[in-house]
Amino acid sequence: MQIFLIGFMGSGKSTIGKVLADKLGYAFLDLDLEIEEYENRSIEQIFKEEGEAYFRKIESKVLKSLKKHESRVVSLGGGTPCYSDNMFTISKLGTAVYIQTSQAKLIQNLSKNLDKRPLLKGLNPIRLKTKIASMLRARSSYYNKANYKVRNNAEPEVIGERIRVKLDLESA
Repeated sequence: MQIFLIGFMGSGKSTIGKVLADKLGYAFLDLDLEIEEYENRSIEQIFKEEGEAYFRKIESKVLKSLKKHESRVVSLGGGTPCYSDNMFTISKLGTAVYIQTSQAKLIQNLSKNLDKRPLLKGLNPIRLKTKIASMLRARSSYYNKANYKVRNNAEPEVIGERIRVKLDLESA
């Protein structure tokens, strides 16, 4: 089974994905790292040099290049499900799990490394809160198309176990 973790940036998809993959004995793939390898530059550089529209085009291309693969957990960027026909592609390739994270936890997590988040770079705490709330509203309809939803209100190991149980999968 190929499992796609979706949700807002800073929701812990990569951390939870690694834990889940390890728990299941699956491979782990971070789509952002795949994009960086494909482009031979960082996400931040892509945004700075080419802009968001170009990034979204490449993101969709790299997502579509993934083959239906058994036994893999894929962490997607926060905006991946919201552009092009990416949710359709995700549903064709595997199962989507939405990592639901409170706005307060997102702000806490994202405040630590705003410089690495092109869509949030340079925002003060008040503007950050407003931007996250606005983006969550805009993206929630896409996230809610996931096959499963799991609240991120515990340690990554617990969240990984919740996902494993929801998907009725055996531990490695």
